[in-house]
Amino acid sequence: MSNAQHDVDHSHESPIKTPQQLIVTIILSFVIPIAVILLLVSFVTRGLTPPPGTDGLGPQAVAARIAPVGKVEIKDAANAAEARTGEQVYAALCTACHTPGLANAPKLGDAAAWGPRLTTGYPALLNSALKGKGAMTAQSGGDFSDYEIARAVVHMANKSGGKFDEPKAPAK
Repeated sequence: MSNAQHDVDHSHESPIKTPQQLIVTIILSFVIPIAVILLLVSFVTRGLTPPPGTDGLGPQAVAARIAPVGKVEIKDAANAAEARTGEQVYAALCTACHTPGLANAPKLGDAAAWGPRLTTGYPALLNSALKGKGAMTAQSGGDFSDYEIARAVVHMANKSGGKFDEPKAPAK
């Protein structure tokens, strides 16, 4: 016999030689991927929990996160008792431009600037406020009723030398 015959080629033999090795290999083929998946899930979700000492999951924090974005408020536009005064509307809406005189808006109390506008009359001033004029946008249909805008127009005009009567509340 030659030396070549005694040398057996072991390259095609399985590393599993006993039934115990087969059982261990099968169990590890399930356990190792599951352990890897659990470790990956743990790694990915580690930053999702709030740090200790915070109330990120407290009832108030959860309520703040799921609070509605907006709300619907129904008002009776014809109810004069709910209507704001001209001074309140001026303070909330008109003062941004009419106090500093931005975009050629006549300043409150400036009789010289308001004079030509006052001669056009109350209906023209109200129309300008409701439909817009120049850089002033239309105010009709906004947060304030047309009646409240009318009261603001009278307030500004009368503070600037006008003598307009307070507008009448709309009929119900």
